Amino acid sequence: QVQLVESGGGLAQAGGSLRLSCAASGRRFSINTMGWYRQAPGKQREMVAIILSTGATTYVDSVKGRFTISRDNAKKSVYLQMNNLKPEDTAVYYCYTIADIGSGYRHFWGQGTQVTVSS
Repeated sequence: QVQLVESGGGLAQAGGSLRLSCAASGRRFSINTMGWYRQAPGKQREMVAIILSTGATTYVDSVKGRFTISRDNAKKSVYLQMNNLKPEDTAVYYCYTIADIGSGYRHFWGQGTQVTVSS
């Protein structure tokens, strides 16, 4: 199994910045895709940003130009730099990965970290 531990959430004012971090741990696994999803109250979970093992990235339109996803393969970590935050960015942010645990690729989720943006 793969465990994902997020950090960096919290409270920010509109226009401010936060940086989320997520580190993966476990036994004998290799990571393919890493990313971030979010879920606001009363809404479905949505993809925020994904980064492939090649370094290619994908963002939801609402965060393009404001958020940047990056990864450190040596540390098995993924980061989300969030700038120019808006109140609509308020949500629980979940780290996500697709990893090969030896018996095939599996999806794993972190427990989530709250991001609250005040206007």
